[in-house]
Amino acid sequence: MAFRKRRSPVLFSAAALVAAALARTAFRALRQLDLRGRVVVITGGSRGLGLLLAEEFGRHGARVAIAGRDAEALYRAEQRLQALGVEVHAAACDLGDRAAAEAFIDGVARAFGRIDVLVNNAGVIQVAPMQDLRVEELDEAMRSNFWSAVHATLRALPHLRRHGRAARIVNVVSIGGRVAVPHLLGYNASKFAMMGFSESMQAELTHGGARGPRVTTVIPGPMRTGSIYNAAFGGSPQHEFGWFGLASSLPIATIDARRAARRVVAAAREGRTEVKLGLSSHLLSWAHGIAPQATVRLMGLINALLPPPGGGEGTTKGRDLRTPAQGSVLLRLSNEAARRNNEAPPAAAR
Repeated sequence: MAFRKRRSPVLFSAAALVAAALARTAFRALRQLDLRGRVVVITGGSRGLGLLLAEEFGRHGARVAIAGRDAEALYRAEQRLQALGVEVHAAACDLGDRAAAEAFIDGVARAFGRIDVLVNNAGVIQVAPMQDLRVEELDEAMRSNFWSAVHATLRALPHLRRHGRAARIVNVVSIGGRVAVPHLLGYNASKFAMMGFSESMQAELTHGGARGPRVTTVIPGPMRTGSIYNAAFGGSPQHEFGWFGLASSLPIATIDARRAARRVVAAAREGRTEVKLGLSSHLLSWAHGIAPQATVRLMGLINALLPPPGGGEGTTKGRDLRTPAQGSVLLRLSNEAARRNNEAPPAAAR
């Protein structure tokens, strides 16, 4: 009898935890958005994470609209989605330009008659010491990473509001919007701006009794998308490519892009306010929240290990470089991801 009494509280607690977990799962299932027939707009949808998101939304029955600046990559993405049975509308345009962004959103509304979900994913990455970045390149980072989202969101918002809390806005930010990673000045600044934009929308559209679209802020850490070949490198481009490529390829420190896409779509369907992707995103967010200056000092130590300023002018796309790192076995996962995700690595990495 004494043995039973000692075991009862333990069993009761375990049962309570299981019941709570089941209730949470059931609640999430009940509030999940049925994507069948809904229209999902994905900026930067021609390659990488954006393309995988388009496939994942399409797998759930959504009609998909994608935009990108590279017409050839966009055409390949459109053909790939159609081959999977996804109804797709594609437009080649620069969403950093307000008129182009508004024309794209208007075109989607005409083509499909509605907009239910907007995924702001478009962006660029420039990797270089701050001394080697020009003002024009910083401006490009803000246009592509921040203003593209602003223009698309403000134009799509009237369409989204018609569906109230059944509509979704998904903002793909970055751990670079929480912690300033060295040699990513323009990227960090634009993603910090994007973080503020996303959280401000959450406050005004979804909290305090507001009945607007649910807003999800996505905070990925390094991700194996193959995007190293469409990032731009300055200073000492070959050396910058080397460290950045390695940081984007390590299996434990990075997250698989397709897995990330599944998690983003699940979070959007559930209307979650935030989703962190990858171990580094969780750890750095936690550390910066507790001791922000300590993480800044940590980034300073990392900066000391990175290539010094090279005095070069401008940046070079990763696919245009010819560096031994591209064929390194250490970049195998990124090279495989680039081939899968329409990132088109150079011949040296194939």
